[in-house]
Amino acid sequence: MRRSILLLAFTLAACGAPNTPGTSEAPPAEAPVEHTAPAGAYTLDKAHSSLIVRMSHLGYSQFTARFETWDATMNLDPANPENSNINVTIDPRSIASDNPPTGFIDIMRNDFLKAREFPQVTFRSTAIEQTGPNTARVTGDLTLLGVTHPVTLEARFNGGYEGMQLDPHARVGLSAHGTFNRSEFGMAYGIPPEGTNMGVGDAVEVIIETEFSGPAWTAPSAPTP
Repeated sequence: MRRSILLLAFTLAACGAPNTPGTSEAPPAEAPVEHTAPAGAYTLDKAHSSLIVRMSHLGYSQFTARFETWDATMNLDPANPENSNINVTIDPRSIASDNPPTGFIDIMRNDFLKAREFPQVTFRSTAIEQTGPNTARVTGDLTLLGVTHPVTLEARFNGGYEGMQLDPHARVGLSAHGTFNRSEFGMAYGIPPEGTNMGVGDAVEVIIETEFSGPAWTAPSAPTP
């Protein structure tokens, strides 16, 4: 009988028993992601990473673009995440979008990003604050159009491992997102007149999906016969 009661209780918990009126149920605590990735220097796995930006277009949609050439390095301290840091460099000439009209890529490169005059965008982390078992708030200096301002990203650690036979280096996966106003960096091109949506929004949403490759893996020694 006791086993049946425990099984019923477990089933109700898994399916979500209805709340009693007037009470609220706290969400379950997030469990830490399993990982064995060691501390050390990590480099961006470009084949498994993407950097997306989105902005309002006339208030009708979120125009989406991506940077095809960018790089990042990270020093990771899993035991003390606040001691970690990350540096990102972006080639603004590499901006791309789906089905762009003729000449539109040049407008993004030259009028928005002024890539000839400012051929590099950078982000340098200045503080990392762990906010949950798998999450952190990353603050850093973004330099865009020669102007530097702090920007904050909300990051999630997706897991990692120390290496294996098929991938003989440590690996970690991270996701991050954040928003900044481009006008703060002197990028006023296309911002709608006050009180209208006729243009491209000031707020830029950044979405990052990454994997990093880290220290070399040492295969375990074969057992002694």
